[in-house]
Amino acid sequence: METHQPLTLLGGLTPDQFMKRHWQKKPLLVRGAVPGFAPLLSRRELFAMAGREEVESRVVSFGAKGWRLRRGPIARRALPPLLQAQWTLLVQGVDLHHAGAHALLQKFRFVPDARLDDLMISWAADGGGVGPHVDSYDVFLL
Repeated sequence: METHQPLTLLGGLTPDQFMKRHWQKKPLLVRGAVPGFAPLLSRRELFAMAGREEVESRVVSFGAKGWRLRRGPIARRALPPLLQAQWTLLVQGVDLHHAGAHALLQKFRFVPDARLDDLMISWAADGGGVGPHVDSYDVFLL
């Protein structure tokens, strides 16, 4: 990938500038980083993907007993009701199972291979979140 050309994705910075100024140093907010961006999967498609054996997924919820984590596969009927608050579905490695997700991840090929993992999609009910945690990697949020 050409690393000397400015990218809309990086707010007009070149990948070289981004890696030098921001990577593991300070956050960068870029509004409209992917012009025309729309969800890659419908909620129904994402929920179906979470139920597949070969797809890594999990549900994080918060209730009377605190935070709870349930690992997939998770059948649609096993997900909390849509109107129930405080739960989130996370589906990892979507780029391995969906061509559009794979294409989106390719926009980030300026990141060293050792640091570029996968594309994860989440869906959250009102008040949903992922709870207290530590990430061992850097993230781009769209």
